[in-house]
Amino acid sequence: MKPGEPTVCRWNDMPADEPMPLLERRRLIGARAMISHVTLRRGCEVPVHAHENEQMSCVLSGRLRMEFPEAGGAPPRRVVLGPGEAVHIPGGVPHGAVAEDETVVLDVFAPPSATTGIDRRP
Repeated sequence: MKPGEPTVCRWNDMPADEPMPLLERRRLIGARAMISHVTLRRGCEVPVHAHENEQMSCVLSGRLRMEFPEAGGAPPRRVVLGPGEAVHIPGGVPHGAVAEDETVVLDVFAPPSATTGIDRRP
């Protein structure tokens, strides 16, 4: 491909990584945004984390329980997302998730980065 040309891909043909147990991810990384096709197996727990990237997550299948800790020790805000539902998470906002069923999510990050808050630490 020449720079500036469209890129066409099939998620199933793209390399996958497993940045944490029970989670598989495939990513398409552009100059200003990144989209991740994420499969979370039932019971997958994404610990509370934050990152500079703005994030938008759209649940394609399954159920994902999201948690947003509140300042000052107040109980966290919890929402359950199902197919066709999405959430916008501004950069720097702490969040975590639990897959209540096997769940497939499309995550969009801007700006793109080689790592996000779920990547294993070296």
